[in-house]
Amino acid sequence: MKIIKKVILLLLFVFIIAQFFRPEKNEGDLTSVEPFLLNTLATEEVSVILKESCFDCHSNYTRYPWYNNITPLNYWLAEHVNDGKKHFNISLWSDHSVKKKDHKLEELIEMVETKEMPLDSYLWTHSEASLTDEQRISVVNWAKQMRIIYGLAPRPQ
Repeated sequence: MKIIKKVILLLLFVFIIAQFFRPEKNEGDLTSVEPFLLNTLATEEVSVILKESCFDCHSNYTRYPWYNNITPLNYWLAEHVNDGKKHFNISLWSDHSVKKKDHKLEELIEMVETKEMPLDSYLWTHSEASLTDEQRISVVNWAKQMRIIYGLAPRPQ
């Protein structure tokens, strides 16, 4: 029994010390998404959907939940956000070519239609980010319209 108490105390000590080490937060400015919303002609409805369901993991601005203050959960969240931004970072939209923008919208359509996004693990604690079928249709239709517009854009030769 003594050894179990020692192990528990050691684990508690390690847990407490771990709280002093935290990953860097994704605390950019929400204005970093404005060029994306303007450039893609997002309607008010689509803008609200994207803000609630996408921006936390796919922009330079994340609204962190309370449990982000607990190590090791904050490392898991940081990895989750970094992975999302690696695949699609709305804050960097202005830096992309028309071809890349078109491709990102194509991926967005696929992920929303197949219900791969938003991730189930995100929805566990962000139920407001869950999309109805009508919201999915709105986002997909908006993205398809933008793909048509980007398809008509002149491309560098």
